[in-house]
Amino acid sequence: MGDGSATESKVDFSARAVLQKWPSLGNQRRPDRTPYQVSEGTLDACISAFMQKPAPSRHLYEIRTAAQPPLVTDILSPEHVIELSRLRDYL
Repeated sequence: MGDGSATESKVDFSARAVLQKWPSLGNQRRPDRTPYQVSEGTLDACISAFMQKPAPSRHLYEIRTAAQPPLVTDILSPEHVIELSRLRDYL
């Protein structure tokens, strides 16, 4: 892990993470249900698994991991995962 420098934010892509999917009806999340685990591994592996999902269904997924402020929250929305994927590819 990085030293937390204020000018350079680092993301630990080897951190433990879980990819979860929300039960859906009509391609919409069911807020009355609990998301279930699709895969578990590193943040990097979960981002890769997420990016392999069809774009029209990605809104049904989220990644849970340990927060790494300021860039990584404990629950990553689909939009956040896409941004992290871009960052990872850039590095």
